[in-house]
Amino acid sequence: MVAKLRNSYGSGMEPLTYAGQNYMVVDRTLIPEILQVLRNQEQFDYCVDITAVHYPKREKQFDVLWILYSYARNERIRVTTQIRDGESIPSSVPIWTGANWLEREVYDMFGIKFDGHPDMKRILLPDGWKGHPLRKDYGILQQDNEWVQINLGIESGQ
Repeated sequence: MVAKLRNSYGSGMEPLTYAGQNYMVVDRTLIPEILQVLRNQEQFDYCVDITAVHYPKREKQFDVLWILYSYARNERIRVTTQIRDGESIPSSVPIWTGANWLEREVYDMFGIKFDGHPDMKRILLPDGWKGHPLRKDYGILQQDNEWVQINLGIESGQ
């Protein structure tokens, strides 16, 4: 499967294995097409998770990661791409409807937007919350003191 994808996409897709787990690093422009191929042709019918990792010192600060599972193959694969801060990525909701809440969580925690998402808004934190808590530059004790004061009428517990 990976060899076939490599032949089709060339240098835009790099297959790798780490600790016995298969993953591929994909150019962000190829993400929608490769995810569609993995679902329709390779039977990765379940999007287990979508998440991100923040590397603030890199030029492309974020890795966006899809964890996919194929029931037919009893196989799991991870697809990763890198993006810069402020860049968006195409939504995978048209491919897996369950990606809706997963993408909203990535937006809420990291600030990464998914183009074409049907309802791109926070899912865990209140709408007025400032910042994205899973970014490494978000202070560990940081809270939105203004929000806590206005909405809860108390001083922050930190």
